[in-house]
Amino acid sequence: MNTPIDRGLMNRRFMNRALAMQAVLVAASAMAFAAAAETASPQSFVEGIYKHYLGKESNGLPLSSDAVIRRYFAPPLAEAIIKDFAAAAKAGEVPLLNGDPFVDAQDWEIASLETAVKSTGANTAIATVSFTMFMEPRTVTLALVTTPAGWRIGDIRWPRGSLRAVYKLK
Repeated sequence: MNTPIDRGLMNRRFMNRALAMQAVLVAASAMAFAAAAETASPQSFVEGIYKHYLGKESNGLPLSSDAVIRRYFAPPLAEAIIKDFAAAAKAGEVPLLNGDPFVDAQDWEIASLETAVKSTGANTAIATVSFTMFMEPRTVTLALVTTPAGWRIGDIRWPRGSLRAVYKLK
């Protein structure tokens, strides 16, 4: 017995399969991109941070969520920052970290920027970030560590102190 072919049904099935395959490919590409970002070199990690500070209208890298904080800081430091932000918000006060830790300021206009990263061990590196802000030279040093999630910041040192000292972490 011959049954008529429902071309509309066949086209819908084909399109559904094609869309499902496309979704799988997009998800795989996104996962590969995220994995590449997580395993990036310490130099790429630091450059990825500071690209947000170039230009007159730059917004920097806002530490706007726990996920963002954990993306850039090693676990002990990330947890201290998150706890501080939550306690300050609950009390209606300013957190201990009262400025942008990446540039050691509340406002910035960076004219030039140079990064140099030196490996200090199998899982550690030091990044020296030099820039001119409001026509004055500045230097910030980042202590980097590898974690299962990739490179993270273990400390930031400024001329006036360090991020770990703000939170009294050893």
